[in-house]
Amino acid sequence: MRKIILMLSVSLDGFFEGPERRLDWHRIDDELHQHFNDELRTMGGFIHGRVTYELMAGVWPTAEADPASTGPMREFARIWLDTPKFVFSRTLERVEWNSTLLRDVVPEEIRALKERPGGDLTVGGPDLAADFLRHGLVDEFRVYVHPVLIGRGRLPFPSSDAMVALRLTESRAFGNGVVLLRYERAG
Repeated sequence: MRKIILMLSVSLDGFFEGPERRLDWHRIDDELHQHFNDELRTMGGFIHGRVTYELMAGVWPTAEADPASTGPMREFARIWLDTPKFVFSRTLERVEWNSTLLRDVVPEEIRALKERPGGDLTVGGPDLAADFLRHGLVDEFRVYVHPVLIGRGRLPFPSSDAMVALRLTESRAFGNGVVLLRYERAG
């Protein structure tokens, strides 16, 4: 069965988004971008919320032809375009670029999606990820800790009374100081 993987970048002080939704503190160089490409190329689908989908759709469909794009950026543009996307939105009327529009997170439907053949699925977007977490649908966490303190912003995980035990399965330091911490649910 496929897994649902939450991949996210956080600052050392634990924020995934800075004030005013800023992400300019991310330390993504060619090495880290190539790592993302290598990981995401194997995915069977990307699960996006509306905001994440719109951000991605605003960049990646044209990035391959953009002379300012680096090699890893052009490579990711092709990965994003070719990979099936499942977009959760109650306001969008249609989606493009190999995407399927869904309205609500229905746990039974997500479990059925996991049972389909193909590679693992990655979920992105803080509000959507919170829904998946509330329903216990996230199987693995890949947290990329960036070597920066941003002071304030948005925390990645919703408040909850439930404790979720995790088991570290991998850690890796990149040349730019970013550290990957990979966890699976324990037990």
